[in-house]
Amino acid sequence: MAHDCCSKKSDTLAELAAKKDQRRVLIVVMLINLAMFVAEFGGGVVARSSALMADSVDMLGDAFVYALSLYALHRGARWEAGAAMVKGGIILVFGLAIIAEIADKIVNGVPPSSTLMLAFGSMALVANLICLSLLWRFRRTNVNMSSTFECSRNDVASNIGVLMAAGLVAVTGSVWPDIVVGGVIALVFLRSAWKVLAEAIPAWRQTHLIPSGTLP
Repeated sequence: MAHDCCSKKSDTLAELAAKKDQRRVLIVVMLINLAMFVAEFGGGVVARSSALMADSVDMLGDAFVYALSLYALHRGARWEAGAAMVKGGIILVFGLAIIAEIADKIVNGVPPSSTLMLAFGSMALVANLICLSLLWRFRRTNVNMSSTFECSRNDVASNIGVLMAAGLVAVTGSVWPDIVVGGVIALVFLRSAWKVLAEAIPAWRQTHLIPSGTLP
């Protein structure tokens, strides 16, 4: 009996410690994303780059995503699944917003500054690689942390796309690399939104099949 009690207490302490680690990491990556949104969006405006501005707005969205993850962290499976659903919706909205930006750029586009795209894109890539490395060990912890990791991985892919677009703009002097990479980023967002929602919606439904008093 005493052994069982100690074992359960040990499991509880281990779970609390894990949650504390998750909270600390989420706070760090949230602050990184907020700082990079300000820097990258300003750079995108000056550079006239749709891809750079879209990437920066995504970082603002991710900061909001991490705040949701923090809010859901100690509230059990139902809140974690609900937060993941909201995050999937946010990713979907940003994907559609980028498509609208691309349509406007096709009509009124001016070639962006490749030098500024390279500078701010590189800064964003370093920042997101740091976030991804911090989130790596939590990527399969639960649906909440899994969807958070998905957001961070999307950011790295977007940053690489921005750098590729910057190089092509420098070589060709055309607006089209910026447009094409923006389109690829939009497709990545839409795919990710589908993946996050496909995991979160069943998890949310499952929590409603379990009596509320038995939820963790």
